[in-house]
Amino acid sequence: MKKSLLVVAALLAAGAVQANTLSKIKESGAVSMGVRESSGALSYTLGDGKFAGFHTEICQRVLADIQKKLGMAKLDIKYQPVTSQNRIPLVQNGTVDIECGSTTNNATRQKDVSFAVTTYVEEVRIAVKANSGITSIAQLAGKKVATTTGTTSVQLLRKHERGAGVNFEEVFGKDHSDSFLLMESGRADAFVMDGQILAGNIAKSKNPADFRIVGEVLAVEPIAIMIRKDDPAFKKAVDDSIIAMMKSGEIAKLYDKWFMQPIPPSNTKVGLPASEATKAAWANPNDKPVEEYAKK
Repeated sequence: MKKSLLVVAALLAAGAVQANTLSKIKESGAVSMGVRESSGALSYTLGDGKFAGFHTEICQRVLADIQKKLGMAKLDIKYQPVTSQNRIPLVQNGTVDIECGSTTNNATRQKDVSFAVTTYVEEVRIAVKANSGITSIAQLAGKKVATTTGTTSVQLLRKHERGAGVNFEEVFGKDHSDSFLLMESGRADAFVMDGQILAGNIAKSKNPADFRIVGEVLAVEPIAIMIRKDDPAFKKAVDDSIIAMMKSGEIAKLYDKWFMQPIPPSNTKVGLPASEATKAAWANPNDKPVEEYAKK
């Protein structure tokens, strides 16, 4: 009995330490950044354990501010690749301290994790081959549609399928590059996903002119950096750093760097100007979930 109580006490203590991310960072001298391997210009791999992108660089700057705040001479950033399926559990269990990919802030996820202020507002669209003749979701009837396992686009597809009475077959890629490959290779007729992820994959393809983004905007979604729940001190440190970038105009410069200029490794550009919704999020920092955006 006594042993059981000691185990419970140890677990509670571990949870308390985990909930204080700033203390964890200072004591360990390290931080784990969750990154994506193919989330367009938001977060992607350069190979050899190197990662880049708009959200990756924002997080690097946030962590530099936190290092300064904690008075640390050195901070070791450990890059942890995550997927749509495992990103939330890895944040919850402490494997990842700050997730810097392409995660939609929604009410369901807010029960398990917290989000920093919105840094990017996404429009969910459809990518097809240019010669497909497909220009709208209604024309997906009887077609195969690719999307990525564990993303909100799956829910959007189902919702639109019911609403428009369009019957299509869903095929799932394990990550965004895999989903694009399904469409590129003809195993799917379309790929439904965040517009910037579609644009990024098209830009990196062998023949970008062979593809186009078409149809209705299926949803407008706030994308934000994800952190553990119930850690207000760490959330404030992250938010303060991001809001300072918004006020100084630095975040707009970073956006231009990653979306409007040639980026590595292929030195192609995504060519996707910041939307009015994204600019509004920078002008009025908030961490509202997608449900509140949908009310507008």
